[in-house]
Amino acid sequence: MLSKACIVGAYQKKLEELASEPGIRLTALVPPGWKDDRGEQRLERVFTRGYELRVTPIAFNGRFHFHYYPRLAAELDELQPDLLHIDEEPYNLATRRAMGLAVKRNIPALFFTWQNINRRYPPPFGWWERYNYRHARHVIAGNHDAAAVLRAKGYAGPLSVIPQFGVDPELFSPPERPRLPRPFTIGYAGGLVSAKGLDVLLRACARLSSPWELHLVGAGAEAESLRALAAELDIESHIHWLSKRPSTEMPDFYRSLDALVLPSRTTPHWKEQFGRVLVEAMACETPVVGSDSGEIPHVIADAGLIFPEDDSDALADQLRSLQEDAALREMLGRRGRQRALAHFTQAQIARATAQVYRRMLD
Repeated sequence: MLSKACIVGAYQKKLEELASEPGIRLTALVPPGWKDDRGEQRLERVFTRGYELRVTPIAFNGRFHFHYYPRLAAELDELQPDLLHIDEEPYNLATRRAMGLAVKRNIPALFFTWQNINRRYPPPFGWWERYNYRHARHVIAGNHDAAAVLRAKGYAGPLSVIPQFGVDPELFSPPERPRLPRPFTIGYAGGLVSAKGLDVLLRACARLSSPWELHLVGAGAEAESLRALAAELDIESHIHWLSKRPSTEMPDFYRSLDALVLPSRTTPHWKEQFGRVLVEAMACETPVVGSDSGEIPHVIADAGLIFPEDDSDALADQLRSLQEDAALREMLGRRGRQRALAHFTQAQIARATAQVYRRMLD
């Protein structure tokens, strides 16, 4: 498997689960780190039993469309795999190069896609995408909209809908003791970027009655403008700005909350593709609130609250209902944990992925 996403320690649990499937010997090729608009994520080594986690150089780190792995040909010649899982989008250079190397060596290959908006790409991206469509032996789509986009754009081959990652229910677990009395505590984790709708969250929180706190974990280009908005709304004293933290420390963050909010907004080029923080919080029995952008309503279903994106009044109403009703918080927390266990564990996702591999090799 070639995957820059698997530099995140918590995600590596899926690799352990995959390696435990009968008949699978797994090598995961990962870069030493990845840069994006939230900063730089360095490789974490957390779940590494039963497979080889091998670091390979990356070229053009941080260039989403143009990065690639210059030693991949040598890695494939050394490993001689029966199958190559390319954990990248089909319109990226990394996928096109990896697919070409696999075709040359007659290695069946698949790619993964989150792309849930039907976008037409100019050359060379459209060329790369069409090449990958022609030569992929299977495709994994991370959500149902992405699967529909693939079909609409002409991909006619085998297709499965499987989220890229789930949760480890032992790591992401409920608090062992009842939460101590405290102000109503709201949380968010992720990029401080416009598409995540944090201005909506700040405006909603400003409508709440004290006592309440908002804990924001992450970094991004909108950090300063969000601080300015908090000052304008006169809510700075309620907000805790927290830096990005290792993935294995996130369960403690979720357990410290009374509600986790994902207020994503759809843009012409993006809508929420999954919302990993939702299932992590749900597994910790933390109630979740999400906008209706993209995949969020399908992830939450009846195990949390949904509001219309960009509607700060509706979000404030939902937060107020959680603030005032401990029984509602407890009920949604239990439902969230049950839904995460039923649909979103790393073991379930690994099992479904292994079934794809077997279909490809058959």
